[in-house]
Amino acid sequence: MGEIGLARNVAVEILNYARSNPGEECCGLLAGRDGAIAQAFPAQNVAEHPATAYEIAPKELFRVMREIRGAALELLGIYHSHPNGDNQPSPRDVERAYYPDAAYFILSAHANAPDPIRAYSIREGHWIELTIQIV
Repeated sequence: MGEIGLARNVAVEILNYARSNPGEECCGLLAGRDGAIAQAFPAQNVAEHPATAYEIAPKELFRVMREIRGAALELLGIYHSHPNGDNQPSPRDVERAYYPDAAYFILSAHANAPDPIRAYSIREGHWIELTIQIV
């Protein structure tokens, strides 16, 4: 996995979501087909400290996963924002990368960020940055 496709409207949607509450991490799932993300599924961040972490409640995660399958899509990515830091994986992001086949998108809520959307493959404690192809 060296690159991933991302629909332009989904890129705009998730950036707007991150910027709508820039003091807290936003989060959600990304789905599509054939390596191209076509739809975002925003989720509520239920982490104890949402300014520095994200967590999707299990009940909501299961509901969204059923919705993805019901739409004949596949989980291709998970996204969250970093309100106060660089949008590279933090040690916590690497530790909690439970879906090795998914791309992890990290958003910067800052309007002047040079790369506001970055994607990574995180496996076995290591990450590599993926190329995002806007489709």
